[in-house]
Amino acid sequence: MIRFTRAAVAALLVCSVALPAGVATAAGPGAPPQSAAQPAKAATLPAPTGPHSVGSTVLPLVDRSRTDPWVPTADGRALMVTLHYPAAATGGGRPAPYATGEEARLLAEQLGPGVSGDVLARTRTHSRTGARPAPGRRPLVLLSPGFSVSRWTLTHLAEDLASRGYVVASVDHAYESYGISLPGGRTLTCVACTALDEGGVHGSVVTSTRAADMRYVLDRLTGPRPAWKHAGLIDARRIGMAGHSIGGASAASAMVADPRIDAGINMDGSFWEDLPADGLRGRPFMMLGTHDAMHLPGGTDTTWDRTWNGLDGWKRWVTVAGSEHFTFSDGPVISRHFGLPQPELPTDRAVAVTRTYVAAFFDRHLRGLPRPLLDGPSPANPEVHFQHR
Repeated sequence: MIRFTRAAVAALLVCSVALPAGVATAAGPGAPPQSAAQPAKAATLPAPTGPHSVGSTVLPLVDRSRTDPWVPTADGRALMVTLHYPAAATGGGRPAPYATGEEARLLAEQLGPGVSGDVLARTRTHSRTGARPAPGRRPLVLLSPGFSVSRWTLTHLAEDLASRGYVVASVDHAYESYGISLPGGRTLTCVACTALDEGGVHGSVVTSTRAADMRYVLDRLTGPRPAWKHAGLIDARRIGMAGHSIGGASAASAMVADPRIDAGINMDGSFWEDLPADGLRGRPFMMLGTHDAMHLPGGTDTTWDRTWNGLDGWKRWVTVAGSEHFTFSDGPVISRHFGLPQPELPTDRAVAVTRTYVAAFFDRHLRGLPRPLLDGPSPANPEVHFQHR
């Protein structure tokens, strides 16, 4: 099992976000020197591709039936959820913020002097808070971010799915991010980073805890007394989950723990828990990752081979040439805006490939729509490779 320590997180942020998809603290040989001047103008996320406008709201939740594994003295397990949903074309509302200033500042500190937290926080989204929902019952997709980063690093994907007709619940998990802002101005920092790095805690604690988090979120969104006033939009018979990095591994763990989750995607995450003997009980799962020594069959991340063999339903192992670890998040957009070295896969293609294949998977398995794109290579997406075993 691959160790996922704070040092590993930092290395991933520097090598996978910074050098191709985020921010570097030092340029490599031959790289252009970085300017001391930071861009003052905020970035704009890529526009969603679906027919719907997008509404957004933030829902704070606290599960007081559980003890938080990272801070046992906390008053329950705190979660912050951003809901994106299809909105009426004239639904009103105000432009939704990308992140709080403190959340962006804390992440920017980790990414190096080339990133301004203030500019990062002002990234422009394509959703509106308080927008009136479009009518209809919608499938629900849960999103879980990578370890140490926040739910808003998956915003371009969440907005795109919502524009295509999904309700999307992006979840921040307490004490597992560099910064999560709670109502009232309090910010939780990454206690779990220290626990995994210095305390020797295994990554399965993260994935099993996140599985319980998602069970609680589902209870609060689809139960008899929902926490969201528009919860009637959600079709509780059609639920999927995707995640990036350890959030993707958590998608498999959540499916094992909760039969309500019908389909799942792991975007470039090592699996921390083995599947049980009965796999996912026939439910579909897709592994979407880098086309390199890590996540090709027989690669250094042996958890992908092991999990693939344990999947007992519809399954795909898809790799993307030129991608890096944070390709499947907002990382490429952030990188391009701050003028940092780029990966082989251009930002626009990183965004398009991630959106296209994630949406195709959920269209097929939550809506029953034919999506031949998932049957094999496509000339329209030459970067995408299918690892059929």
